[in-house]
Amino acid sequence: MSKKQKLTALRIALALALFLGLFFLPARGAVRLGLYLVPYLITGWDVLWKAVRNLKSGQVFDENFLMSVATAGAMAIGEYAEGVAVMLFYQVGELFQSVAVHRSRQSIAQLMDIRPDYANLERDGRLVQVDPEEVQVDDVIVIKAGERVPLDGTVLEGLSTLDTAALTGESLPRDVAPGDQVISGCVNLSGLLHVRVGKPFGQSTVARILDLVENSSEKKARAEHFITKFARYYTPIVVFAALALALIPSLLDGRWAVWVPRALNFLVVSCPCALVISIPLSFFGGLGGASRRGILVKGSNYLEALAQAGIVVFDKTGTLTRGSFSVAAVHPRGMEEGELLELAALAEQASPHPISRSIVQAWGGTQDQGRVSQVEEIAGHGVRAVVDGREVLAGSQRLLEQEGVAVDGAHRHAGTIVHVAVDGQYAGHIAVSDQVKPGAAQALEALKRAGIRQCVMLTGDSRQAAQAAAAQLNLDQVFAQLLPDQKVEKVEDLLRTKGPGETLVFVGDGINDAPVLSRADVGVAMGALGSDAAIEAADVVLMDDDLCKLPAAVAIARKTLSIVRQNVAFALSVMFLLLLLSAAGLANMWAAVFADVGVSVLAILNASRMLRA
Repeated sequence: MSKKQKLTALRIALALALFLGLFFLPARGAVRLGLYLVPYLITGWDVLWKAVRNLKSGQVFDENFLMSVATAGAMAIGEYAEGVAVMLFYQVGELFQSVAVHRSRQSIAQLMDIRPDYANLERDGRLVQVDPEEVQVDDVIVIKAGERVPLDGTVLEGLSTLDTAALTGESLPRDVAPGDQVISGCVNLSGLLHVRVGKPFGQSTVARILDLVENSSEKKARAEHFITKFARYYTPIVVFAALALALIPSLLDGRWAVWVPRALNFLVVSCPCALVISIPLSFFGGLGGASRRGILVKGSNYLEALAQAGIVVFDKTGTLTRGSFSVAAVHPRGMEEGELLELAALAEQASPHPISRSIVQAWGGTQDQGRVSQVEEIAGHGVRAVVDGREVLAGSQRLLEQEGVAVDGAHRHAGTIVHVAVDGQYAGHIAVSDQVKPGAAQALEALKRAGIRQCVMLTGDSRQAAQAAAAQLNLDQVFAQLLPDQKVEKVEDLLRTKGPGETLVFVGDGINDAPVLSRADVGVAMGALGSDAAIEAADVVLMDDDLCKLPAAVAIARKTLSIVRQNVAFALSVMFLLLLLSAAGLANMWAAVFADVGVSVLAILNASRMLRA
C-alpha cells in the first residue's frame, strides 16, 4: 500500500477499536453522542469535508453527499452505532478500491519503466550524462552494458544483445551489430554501443508509447459512459425519493420515527459505489494486462470493440507472411537470365519495396544510378525507368498490359511475378516468393476457436501468391491484386456484412495500411516495433512480430467485457432489491451497510481479476 493508503488503514483500525470499545461503556445522552462522534470523525472527516466542498462548487449529488446525509441523519435520530458503522464500512470499501486501483496502476507502471533517465554524450574526451531531450539528431551517444537505450538510432560501433521485454513482452534478447537499428526503451545487456541518433526524444518510440499509455484512459468505453450518465441522473432521483419516503408517509400517519430511518437506510443502499469504481477498474486492469503482454491498446473503447470482433481482415505481406522476399526463378524471353535480372534490378534499385530489394539482392551487382534515368514508381503496379538508354518496365501484368505489352501468363510459380518489358517488348518474368510466418496458422486457428466468424486476406500481390498463402492458412476469403484504395473499398464492403453487435478488425503492418487501419472498427498494427506510422494509425499495437498475440488480445478484451457485465448485473440487481426492502422496512441500517459495502468489495475483487490477465 502507498503511504496514504496505510494512513487510511490506520484510521480505520483506530476508529474500529474505539467503536467496539463503546459497546462496553454505559454512557447515555450527550456523553454517549460525544463518545461516538470520536470514531465517526476519525474515519469520516474527509468524506464530510468533500461533501461540503462539492456543495460549494455546485456538485451536490455524489457518493460523499449520500454518505454524509445518511450518517449525519442516523446520528441525529440517536442511531449512533449505525451512523459510525455506515461511515466505517464505507471507508473500508474505499480502501479496497484504492488498493485495487493502485495495483492496476503498477501494472501500467511496469511499462512506464521504459522511460530513459539520461543519455551518454562524448564531450572533450569524456562521457557526460545529459537529458535525452537535449540530444540532437545525428549526435552520437554511447550506451553501456546494463543501460537503457535512450533514443532511436543506428549502431555505428559495437556488438551487443538487447532486452526488448519491456516493449514486446518477449524475453528473448535481440543481437545488434553496426548498421542495425535500435529503439529507445530496450536494455543493452552486454557490449558497448555507439549509436547515431535518428530522431529527437519527442518523436522516439518510447515517447510515443508513453504518451499513448498516459492518454488511454481518456478514451472511454460505452459501458463507462453509461455509468457516468447513470450516476448523473440516478443520484438526484434517489435523494428526492428518500426525501419523499421520509416526509410523505410521516405527514400522513405521523410516524416520523419509522419513516425517517427507512429513508436513511434507503440512502445508504442507493450509493452506486460498486458501479462507479468497478467498471473503470475492470477496463484499466484489462489495459494493464494487455500491456504486460506487449499489446498496446489506446483506450478502453478499443478494448470493448475488440471483444466484439466478428470479422478479422489481414494484410498479407509482413503480417501473415515474413515479408522477406527472395527470387525463386528467372524466365527470360529473348535474352539471358543475367541480363533480365540486371535490367530489372537497375530499374528497381531506388525503390524501398521488399520485392524490389529482393531482385537487387539476387542480381548481386554494383548499383549504379548513373546508368538509370527518368525513374517513375507507379504505386501498386511497379516501376518505369530508362536503363542504358532502353525503357524498362518492371511490375505487374496489369502495368504492362496498360502500356500495350502482351504478357506471357504461362508460369507455374506461386509467388509474386514481376513482369519485365524492354522498349515495349516483353522480356520475361521473375518469380519472387514469400513465406508464411511461423505461428500464423496457429493464430488463425485460435481466432476461429474464439468464435471469429470470418478471416479475410487483402493483398496487392498476385492471385497465385495469395491463393498459395491462403491454402496454408485456411482463410475464408482472399482478395488479391488490390491497390491501397481498393483495399479500403473491400473493407467498406465487409463492414456492410457485419452481424448485429459485431466489429471488424483490420490487421496490417502499419506502414502502408494507414487508410485501412483508420477505416476499420479496430485497426491493429502488426510487428510495429519502432514504426511511427503504425503507432499513429492503429488502435491496437502488437509491439513485436508475433501474430499469436492477436487471439490473446481478443481473449483479454472479452474477459474484461465479461467482468464489466457481471458487475453491472450484480450491482444493479442487489441494489434495487435492497432499495425495495429498505422502503418496505424489511432491511435495517445494518443490513444496508453490509449490502452496500459487500457489493462494492465483491465487485472490486471481481474487477481485480483482470490484473492477472
